[in-house]
Amino acid sequence: MIVPTAFAARALLDAHRTFKDNQYLETARSSCEFILKDLKRTIEDNQADELCFSYSPLDQTRVFNASLFAAETLACVGGVEGGSEFSDLANDAAIRAARYVIRRQNEDGSWAYGAGPGLQWVDNFHTAFVLLSLSKMMKCLPGDEIDLSPALQRGYRFWRERFFLADGWPKYYHDTLYPADAHAAATAIITLIELQELDSDALSLAETIATWSIRNLRDGRGFFYYQRRRFYTVRTPFMRWTQAWMLFALARLLEIKRL
Repeated sequence: MIVPTAFAARALLDAHRTFKDNQYLETARSSCEFILKDLKRTIEDNQADELCFSYSPLDQTRVFNASLFAAETLACVGGVEGGSEFSDLANDAAIRAARYVIRRQNEDGSWAYGAGPGLQWVDNFHTAFVLLSLSKMMKCLPGDEIDLSPALQRGYRFWRERFFLADGWPKYYHDTLYPADAHAAATAIITLIELQELDSDALSLAETIATWSIRNLRDGRGFFYYQRRRFYTVRTPFMRWTQAWMLFALARLLEIKRL
């Protein structure tokens, strides 16, 4: 699957920057080999300048955030390698995948989860994933072959305005109040921290969401609930989906406040 692969590649690139150890870069590059050789590609209507990577080698879905995770990994690893035959190949595929996504942005700035029947909902954390990948790609891609800034700014504006209440309540969908989801809250905190350059109030909102989450989604024993629904709360302490993301988000918030 591309999503955990991309998260691992982010960590490996961070480790390479921090420790200057090329083994981390080589492992990150192996993620690109997986993307380029194993993931399926969709090219619609003979649009050779765009493509959509599949979620895994076993399907041919057209999920926007998943394809952008692949593109981000290619762009960021290619950006470190710079000027090589591999980086040229990786950057070309990344740009084509980015075109596919930004051309399918809705007029209001939102993105559906994906293209095709049954994938047309708009939700909080998948939108945040798209925004984060676009932002990272802007910092990694060389030259001016593609301008991702307008799509990023329009998408951020929609996400910022439609997914959060004044008290920090993180809506799951843009048009309904419930469920309040810990994964959405954690992803929002991380995204707001990473995109501070777009919004002078981003850090303030991140703190507000964190405060709301601690008050409304945290158990007295220390873990975070999965979701708060209209008539009941799902208290299951999912380790990867809820606890890890919320701990990462709160740690990043503490880190940025201490800088």
